[in-house]
Amino acid sequence: MPQFKIIPSREKTLAGIPDYTVGIEPLGQTVTISYQGTLIAETTEALLVNETKHNEVVYLPRAAMKPEHFTKTEHSTYCPFKGHACYWNLIVSNTTEDNIVWSYESPYDEVSELKDFIAFYPNRTEMKLG
Repeated sequence: MPQFKIIPSREKTLAGIPDYTVGIEPLGQTVTISYQGTLIAETTEALLVNETKHNEVVYLPRAAMKPEHFTKTEHSTYCPFKGHACYWNLIVSNTTEDNIVWSYESPYDEVSELKDFIAFYPNRTEMKLG
């Protein structure tokens, strides 16, 4: 049985990839995220997300963010499988990185585990596992 129900926003994608999946599991490792040597997030409760036709993505609990470095933006995107994503800017010293973090505040039921979790663009931050 497919993971996702057919709704208008995902009908076209599911027609081409009927077995589209988004797997979510605990990573089981400490994760630290840094930007130019400054620690900006850290957790032992990360999730690993494996999505059809995408690279793996590590999601951290939103509480792992060092709040003094982030401001929420008006930017948003839409994924037919996860929902609407909101974004945060990163501010470290005198540097601002726009929309470097995203989160699904009200994810679809099929991926409800992503609620209150965030992900960082890996090409704009440094992630260490272990």
